[in-house]
Amino acid sequence: MLRPASPSQSAANILAVIMGGGQGTRLYPLTKLRSKPAVPLGAKYRLIDIPISNCINSDIRKIYILTQFNSASLHRHILQTYRFDHFSNGLIEICAAQQTLENSGWYQGTADAVRQNLRYFFDHRPDYIIILSGDQLYRMDYRHMLQQHIDSYADITIAVLPVKRGSASSLGIVETNEEKRITRFVEKPKDPKILDELKVVDPLLSNLGITSSEDHYLASMGIYIFSRKVLVDALNNTRVDFGKEIIPAAIPTHRVFGYVHRGYWEDIGTIRAFFDANLDITKSHPQFDFFDRTAPIYTRTRYLPPSQISDATIHEASVADGCRIGPGTKLERTLLGIRSLIQADCHIQDSVIMGNDFYEDDTLLNENKARGNPHLGIGHGCKIRHAIIDKNAQIGEGCVISPDGKPQNMDHELYCVRDGIVVVPKNTIIPSGTII
Repeated sequence: MLRPASPSQSAANILAVIMGGGQGTRLYPLTKLRSKPAVPLGAKYRLIDIPISNCINSDIRKIYILTQFNSASLHRHILQTYRFDHFSNGLIEICAAQQTLENSGWYQGTADAVRQNLRYFFDHRPDYIIILSGDQLYRMDYRHMLQQHIDSYADITIAVLPVKRGSASSLGIVETNEEKRITRFVEKPKDPKILDELKVVDPLLSNLGITSSEDHYLASMGIYIFSRKVLVDALNNTRVDFGKEIIPAAIPTHRVFGYVHRGYWEDIGTIRAFFDANLDITKSHPQFDFFDRTAPIYTRTRYLPPSQISDATIHEASVADGCRIGPGTKLERTLLGIRSLIQADCHIQDSVIMGNDFYEDDTLLNENKARGNPHLGIGHGCKIRHAIIDKNAQIGEGCVISPDGKPQNMDHELYCVRDGIVVVPKNTIIPSGTII
């Protein structure tokens, strides 16, 4: 039997497939005009930058991205950002849903999307295929997961994460034996009896370094490595989803193992998760650190000027390139995206301001004056708390935006409230003096 290859050798034989996301209804209205992986993150990035950067840092240079819903901005970002050297073997290809002689409809699920594009992947003759999500926040060197896959002679390896009981009912939970082989998979278990059966026990609990008395479980991260032939066999049917159908069906018949990830991971699937993950970045010691030079997160280079700050007070904030912050403004636990324009005497607290795609030139300025619209950005004297302001918003002077006194979830023509957070959609115009 061949000796298992080292991680650096193995990476040359692996191809990455990143799922470009469905409608993303739980992230609405951030997904009203874009797909989930195209949603801005961390002031200057997009969610899709996370899995692509993890691939690059893992020396995986053959990457396919499967897209379908609201994908124009995602395609544009990928094409403007990621280009491998012509003299290398690297490539990033976009596979949008298309009609063929074999398939006439949209992707029906994650497995169906991969099935419809197998012929493109296998042109490169990879030994292994890693399936990734385009809307998660984490840092991982996939070579270590691949090495375990090779060393254990696995057919399928699933990345898993220790979680507490409170989170287990919203995730796919696996049960493993002492060899890390998965013996059972339950999607979002609610029954207390089943949860008791699935909890991690010693010696695995001790091996994970968990000393807490709370119950812990191993949750699937939605990251899978398949050996090539196994993937073909697993998709030789009409099943459409990996987590709900393909993986549970493979456990009794194939060698399916769990690879335990011990770092930070967040599924950015809801407004609350998106909001919390972004605000955490403003802390001095965030759970996900963009300053880690050993595994940088890449994104589009925009050549913007440095941000200009005039006599403002800033406490726990992340400010991207090209911003202007007026005098007397106070920022607390706030994230400002690229080209954010904040006029004087504003107070912004616990908020995500996504910034702008452009600056207000003379033509746009005159158009706004003629229509009686406020300037691009946040107007003089605004008070904003516990809010997400999407790109290109025009918020007039003296506006107040806060979830106080509102239901946890509601819709309005100018904004919506999700999980107790006010969300102002992209391109929204809010007249001066508006109180939300």
